[in-house]
Amino acid sequence: MPFDPTRPAFFVTPGFRPMAGDPREVIDPATLEVVGRIAEAGDDEMASALDAVGAAQAAWKRVDAKTRARVLHQLANTIETADHRPAAILMSREMGKPYPEAIGEIANCAPIFRYYAEMARDEAGKVAGTTQAGSFQYARYEPLGVSVHIMPFNFPVLLMCWTVAASLAAGNGCIVKPAPVTTLSTLEFMKCFRDLPEGLVACLPGGAALAEKLIASSRTHAVAFTGSVAAGKAVGMAAAAAMKPAVIEAGGSDPMIVCESAPLDVAAAGAVTAAFHLSGQVCTSAERLYVVDAVHDAFVEAFAEKTRTLRVGNGLMKSEIGPLVSEAARDRVAALVEDAIAKGAEVVTGGRVPPDQNRGWFYEPTILTGCKEDMALLQSECFGPVAAVVRVRDFNDAVARANASPFGLGASVFTTNLNEAMDSAERLDAGMVWVNNPLIDNDALPFGGWKASGLGRELGRQGLDAFRRTKMVIIDHKPVIQDWWYPYPDDWFLDGGGRSLG
Repeated sequence: MPFDPTRPAFFVTPGFRPMAGDPREVIDPATLEVVGRIAEAGDDEMASALDAVGAAQAAWKRVDAKTRARVLHQLANTIETADHRPAAILMSREMGKPYPEAIGEIANCAPIFRYYAEMARDEAGKVAGTTQAGSFQYARYEPLGVSVHIMPFNFPVLLMCWTVAASLAAGNGCIVKPAPVTTLSTLEFMKCFRDLPEGLVACLPGGAALAEKLIASSRTHAVAFTGSVAAGKAVGMAAAAAMKPAVIEAGGSDPMIVCESAPLDVAAAGAVTAAFHLSGQVCTSAERLYVVDAVHDAFVEAFAEKTRTLRVGNGLMKSEIGPLVSEAARDRVAALVEDAIAKGAEVVTGGRVPPDQNRGWFYEPTILTGCKEDMALLQSECFGPVAAVVRVRDFNDAVARANASPFGLGASVFTTNLNEAMDSAERLDAGMVWVNNPLIDNDALPFGGWKASGLGRELGRQGLDAFRRTKMVIIDHKPVIQDWWYPYPDDWFLDGGGRSLG
């Protein structure tokens, strides 16, 4: 059947299948209009997807590395040449993302399939120095089986491709459970997987209950999750109970340090993007800004000036700041701002619902100064367009305050002092550190957090290893009786008095 956003469906390579569950409307957070309809996958639909993916994976794991790489390169070709405007428009209408960011997200998906196609072909095992003459001893990598991918709403397609590409390259089959908010755009993108072997990839719409069933199923073997800390802990415990490996990229409250030597025009422009990209709904958003006293006032002035140029509006119009994903999300952001103001923070700009946006879940990009550690804004993940600025004495004070957090996803620093740049990389408690260029990722480098911000890594070699298991192999090509095998020689034992007989 062709994909129709108004008719609930799920996907199993090569096409879509109708769903039997009660439909639920998907609402545009900018206009509050109905975008389409989705349904929760039932037990029968889940079983049919598991049947198909399990059978396909049994054949896929036997495909040689060169052929598997060719298939993934063909998939990348399909992604590069497809018309992604329908998926980007749906993404913007589902969760408010500005259209340039939605189309840009999808455009960045093809390279990850090429990277893992070659990585898996090149990294297939290790030959170790032998522990015994005449013995060939090595480790080989094998797929886990069927992986479950539980996706967030903020980058529904790109983050899905990060882990699906690694899992497919490792020889697994994949079941994607998209975020309910971005199910339609994810399903639209699944068309790119049509030419993969039949049944190899499935996309099952549903919520937390479906995720729990997929993790608990004896027919799945690994889990990839991106989302909040609370949900990440639940996923981690469920996976552990089922003895399954899990890659968990949880939330963050990333610090940004602005040093005395920083070029303030660059730092201010970088802060605008790092704090307000996707209305602050990015796990690696800069939420806590520690600005050295000597440049605090000048930086805040430049930061506010650039922030006021941002356009707030529908993601399909000319705007940088779209709506928050839901009314509940906006209410939470507003409550954090109100708490900070009540405890002494000052609003430099923003701090309110835009007066000209009386429909949808918009909130102005907001800068607060005078922020302190007793404010909830500095202790939790805001996930909204709010930058909390803290005045600090110096670089060392900034690092200490940045590290005093349960989160440890990323951290940004603006400086032209080489010592500060190098110290940042060594001293900041985060899985990723950016100096003068926040939010950048690299297919070949591991992405993930420390502390409450996650377990395991996506991307890079570690991202591939997350979806495969090792097997130690010992081959003695010339069978001989080893001197340590049973029975032991008599002179290896002790006599009755504890003396060696040898």
